[in-house]
Amino acid sequence: MQRRKFLQNTALAGGLTLIDPTQVFAGTILKKFPTVRVPQGQRNFESKAIENAIKQFSKHVDDEELAWLFNNCFPNTLDTTVTYSTYKGQPDTYVITGDIDAMWLRDSSAQVWPYMQFADQDKDLKKLIAGVVNRQTRQILKDPYANAFYDDPQKKGEWTSDNTDMLPGVHERKWEIDSLCYPIRLAYNYWKTTGDTAPFDKNWVEAIKTILKTFKDQQEKNGTNPYSFGRVTAKGTDTRFLNGKGYPVKPVGLICSAFRPSDDSTVYSFLIPSNFFAVVSLNQAAEMIDELKGDKALASELKALAVEVEQAIKKYGVTEHEKYGKIYAFETDGFGNHLMMDDANVPSLLSLPYLDAINIDDPIYQNTRNFIWSLDNPFFFKGTAAEGIGGPHVGMDMVWPMSITMRGLTSTRDSEIKDCIEMLKATHGNTGFMHESFNKNNPKDFSRSWFAWANTLFGELLWKTYQERPELLG
Repeated sequence: MQRRKFLQNTALAGGLTLIDPTQVFAGTILKKFPTVRVPQGQRNFESKAIENAIKQFSKHVDDEELAWLFNNCFPNTLDTTVTYSTYKGQPDTYVITGDIDAMWLRDSSAQVWPYMQFADQDKDLKKLIAGVVNRQTRQILKDPYANAFYDDPQKKGEWTSDNTDMLPGVHERKWEIDSLCYPIRLAYNYWKTTGDTAPFDKNWVEAIKTILKTFKDQQEKNGTNPYSFGRVTAKGTDTRFLNGKGYPVKPVGLICSAFRPSDDSTVYSFLIPSNFFAVVSLNQAAEMIDELKGDKALASELKALAVEVEQAIKKYGVTEHEKYGKIYAFETDGFGNHLMMDDANVPSLLSLPYLDAINIDDPIYQNTRNFIWSLDNPFFFKGTAAEGIGGPHVGMDMVWPMSITMRGLTSTRDSEIKDCIEMLKATHGNTGFMHESFNKNNPKDFSRSWFAWANTLFGELLWKTYQERPELLG
């Protein structure tokens, strides 16, 4: 804990000090790309495989600034946010988001995801990821409706006054479909990458059963919903309408999500990107349950729900736009109402191919992509510094680097990928790190200096580009 507190209060944690490469002091120009990464020996976790990747990238990429950014951003999750230990003899990993000392199921999965491809090259890194899977299993069993947890299972958090069933050890209890999808994605790909089955014990099976029950309960087929959430707040997106239940939905097979991946409340509870993600996750869980446990009945139940949700998306999640044709709605209610927008947080409509939820050539996705990366999307912002998607969480005119990164990760066009990288390189606000958001006209006006997901995701884009299209990196 002391190390995390130290990092939180230093420029090393994520660029708390602005760096002006042109600054002159005592007649000497400062080093153009000064060291801002946590020094060796003070990092929370060090991986030989990741360090080798950084050396390889730096050696072969001529663009000094990109090499500097990769060195800072790609290992940021390991450097500053993970705490590795053991629990009952098994790997156990606690992952904070950065400047918030709590572990989100979504963020923790996404933060270590880019390291998965190196897991077989580094046994310690492999254990670290297994530790995340193990920790998430316990968290889901504690409360499948919670989105974030503390390291201390008995700690009472700042949101204990929320009108919902808060338990000790829970930081926040905002029900989000993706909170239960991300752990499956991480577990499935850990299994496929390493072949290790140790994390998938009887507790993990119980967690999968819990996820299935939660998803079914959130279809609201029986006309009731066991979950509600209310908070006394001046920020409308931090609470739910109608006594914590949200606007009504018509049960059509889709799954309700009270909140978005941004932790903002939904308007219409059928959040389409998250339902897409649920289909992928249910199928992955079914494959694991079948092959690892031989439970045909449970696997069949998981697959059946995936089919039902997928069919409902096709029927209720598509709407006609006068300019773009058929597009996927961001949210719907089953009554025929649709919210047409996209948010920067993942899962988003933009991110669907990244999550293996849809083929990138799908014509409806391409129409949707054209819509959301345009001023017809109310949360797309275009300024003098950059263009990209934001969302209600931070407010208007604030572009999230995550959206630009995701555009690059889901693109097949060289020019588009290069544009995204150049835009991100130009908008780190002279810090050497990515941020939650920045003003479309001023990258130095940003939120969250220490937001590890944005850093690691940008590193993932750079590494992917280095492997597949190195000529785009200069």
